[in-house]
Amino acid sequence: MSVSSEIGTLRRLLVHSPDSGLGKVVPSKAQDWLFEDIVHLKTIRKKEYDFYTKILLYFLDPEKIKGKLAKIDGTTANRNFYKPAHKDFFKSDKVIELQWLLSEILENKELKLKLVASAAAIEGCSYETQNFLAKLAPTKLAGVLISGTIDDKEMIFPPIPNFIFTRDIGIVINEHILLNRPARKARTREALLAKYIFFNHPFFAAYRKNILEIPDTSHHFLLPEDSDDNNKVTLEGGDVMVVSKEHVLIGVSERTSMEAAHRAINILFEKNVVKKVSVVQIPKKRDYMHIDTIFTQVKKNVWVLLGSFSKKAMMMVDADPVQRTLQGLKKEERIKITQFKKGDIHKPVYFDNIEELLHDISKNDLRSKEKTIFIYSGNNEFPFDTREQWTDSCNLLALKEGVILGYDRNDKTIEAFEQNSFAIIHVHELIQQIESGATDVSTIKDTLILMPSAELSRARGGFHCMSMPLLRDEL
Repeated sequence: MSVSSEIGTLRRLLVHSPDSGLGKVVPSKAQDWLFEDIVHLKTIRKKEYDFYTKILLYFLDPEKIKGKLAKIDGTTANRNFYKPAHKDFFKSDKVIELQWLLSEILENKELKLKLVASAAAIEGCSYETQNFLAKLAPTKLAGVLISGTIDDKEMIFPPIPNFIFTRDIGIVINEHILLNRPARKARTREALLAKYIFFNHPFFAAYRKNILEIPDTSHHFLLPEDSDDNNKVTLEGGDVMVVSKEHVLIGVSERTSMEAAHRAINILFEKNVVKKVSVVQIPKKRDYMHIDTIFTQVKKNVWVLLGSFSKKAMMMVDADPVQRTLQGLKKEERIKITQFKKGDIHKPVYFDNIEELLHDISKNDLRSKEKTIFIYSGNNEFPFDTREQWTDSCNLLALKEGVILGYDRNDKTIEAFEQNSFAIIHVHELIQQIESGATDVSTIKDTLILMPSAELSRARGGFHCMSMPLLRDEL
């Protein structure tokens, strides 16, 4: 287990396929559960997420799928290959399903009772319900703890539909795991399940001493409910990017607090995990949520970025003097970037804009000799820039340097990739080529793979959000 970049060839990651809980989200609770809309479960599974599973397996664990696709997707197979609780589930140790890991740790009776008691306490279950849960078989219980539903009918507590966004439960930084501190109550059970998995599953046994938890502030429980969010300790993985072996970015956003960034920096330096941390403060708006919703990395010298955070926009190059003076007073849209270096924290470095920071990473951290290129959401055309950022045009997952997954609906962003010499291919076409032997994944370069997204995009997260890399090759 080791991750030292955003773009090194991906070898192993944690995922969670859409469970029945997503199909239980109701309009009146959608926003409480951090969804903007309700999704159609059958479509999000069979016509969208299954393609994600397939392409990950073709790249990371081809023996599980190569030459077997016709049988796997046959009518009689009933999608059992994709179901974590089924005996025909693919069970890859490269594309690792969280529900599978959870069911395995629940085989331990003592752990099972502890986890059931903890979940029951969080959800306010009756003692009778707690005893009922404790008697369920491990595989069954794992499904209930995630979906909140028994036999796909009786709901005993809320689902955790955001569990598909595995990036947020924790992040691997070199050989360490930094666990999250969710900002919303809707994600509390996610954090609990993840914590039990990381501390107890044999897969992580060798790294147990490398699991980092951010402590609370002193007397945090005395803070009033309406106190300044910056005093709270909340951190989600979408606000943490490992851009090089020595450098991590931490976003301060709607979901990650300043105090959490402060404490994370202290831990990372104290444990000698990295030598440099850049804190990127962005507006606390639902539109942005995490830093990975406004930029992600594509190659050493290529980034995708929301244009309103570009150098040109932040400096208001195209504005007249009056407009620049008046609009420059809008504090809510400002960003602040502060970089700390271990051993010299009293002399922070400041960056005026995100482009300046990303260029510095490409040139100085990654030693890129090529010009730094920015591909803008919506090709930097209004209103497509913000429309497509809303549907995760900037939230891309690199399978290897220059080969990334993105949504098929972001047409103008796709145009921008084409204009920067990237090949564009729809995932179903690529899968056919790989399965037939016409294409080998090792030969694919500078390619944006388009993924179906009509329902997935309603969940407000892209493939960067839906992945927790555990192992990448070093650059």
